[in-house]
Amino acid sequence: MVDLLALILAQQPPEQTQGETVGFTWQWLGEGLLQCTPKTTYRKTIVLSAGIHGNETAPIELLAQIINDLFVERVALKVRVLFVFGNPEAIRKGVRYLENDVNRMFCGAYQHLRQDAETERAAQLEQRTAQFFEQSGAEAQRYHYDLHTAIRASLLPVFALFPYQTQPYDDFLIQSLNAADLDALVYHNTVGKTFTHFTAERCQAASSTLELGKAKPFGQNDLAEFASTDQVLRAVLSEQALPCRQKPSIRQFKVVDSVLKQSDDFQLQLSADAPNFSTFQKGEVIATQQAGNYVVDNQQVWILFPNPNVKIGLRAGLVLKEIG
Repeated sequence: MVDLLALILAQQPPEQTQGETVGFTWQWLGEGLLQCTPKTTYRKTIVLSAGIHGNETAPIELLAQIINDLFVERVALKVRVLFVFGNPEAIRKGVRYLENDVNRMFCGAYQHLRQDAETERAAQLEQRTAQFFEQSGAEAQRYHYDLHTAIRASLLPVFALFPYQTQPYDDFLIQSLNAADLDALVYHNTVGKTFTHFTAERCQAASSTLELGKAKPFGQNDLAEFASTDQVLRAVLSEQALPCRQKPSIRQFKVVDSVLKQSDDFQLQLSADAPNFSTFQKGEVIATQQAGNYVVDNQQVWILFPNPNVKIGLRAGLVLKEIG
């Protein structure tokens, strides 16, 4: 048994770094990194990550349970999988990140920041993830589910974001997200520096970021809220049929712009507790700052991840339009 979360919280390595169960071999690749390979032939190779932001605990607990159930044979592993708990020190401290947002450091962006534990971690995650996919063979289909929770509440509580890409999005990935009873899918319009942008662009994986409710401290999550996602991830790992969707049709949005914070006088025209997917109408002001106000110039838009507390030069929100 490898309890990846307990090892992180205790800041300890496991007593042994590799081994096997009845159904799979496993290898501890470093803090928060566990690779499991089925003994039978596999068709898919999958990265399941959480804790890129250390205070987003529900997905960490969700993956920790799945790992434990693999080792006690409650889940039969039929795919090759790399479990990633992204920012161990931030997880221990219960904070989003220590100095800079790790989920803006990928695709080599860490090289442009002052070197510290988090830039080193981003480099390590890139290296280990790329190696994992390369070692899985060219025939295996590549997937990445990066699990997060949002800073604030959401009018559409569970949703997924796709990194920008020019080729069609993977059918199985979309089917699995639909089966997970997500409320919405959001398509990015530009290349980014997130973990899923890295795996999509550099590793040719079908990748998606899942947002599962609101960030809470360890022990305060009701994992039953995420039962549909948990059920789908277990089905994906065991190559079982995906469950049937229980909710109304999933809604789809595309990112049309980013609201950038350009000076210290930046202010969002939203209350501090305004939820994700809050709406603005034509002519309404989303943000004010000396460099110029952001005014809605078209039909209704939605705002995602509004956060006026980001550093200057970073996005303080995504502007969306509904499609489909």
